[in-house]
Amino acid sequence: MMTKSTSSAPSQRMLRVGEQVRAAITQVLQRGEVRDPLIEKTVISISEVRMSPDLKIATAYVTPLGMTDHGAVIEALNRNAKFIRGRLGPQLRQMKYMPDVRFRDDTSFDNYQKIDALLRSPEVSRDLDPDADDEE
Repeated sequence: MMTKSTSSAPSQRMLRVGEQVRAAITQVLQRGEVRDPLIEKTVISISEVRMSPDLKIATAYVTPLGMTDHGAVIEALNRNAKFIRGRLGPQLRQMKYMPDVRFRDDTSFDNYQKIDALLRSPEVSRDLDPDADDEE
């Protein structure tokens, strides 16, 4: 008997489509199709696109490179989301529905930096040192 999984992990289909959408958005941005001065002058990295289970919403996690204030770029991308969605068609024509695109700030790199700093702190280094047990 098959039971529907209640896991919150994305399905293989969601992951595959998310990667296709990520590649398509990247191409639109690289070709400079979006006529917004802030987007045109900013190098934008799209680390991941997460799809909703029905594949109708694509949440793109982006990092504007070389900028401290990401908010303005995220706002500009969301302002142009409908235009970007319209430009995705040629690469995503196999999809039944063209997903709505939402842009969010990718904070994972900041989290990695915090974890790295914690792991390098003297307190944690002392606890991780295998020779420290021998001294007791």
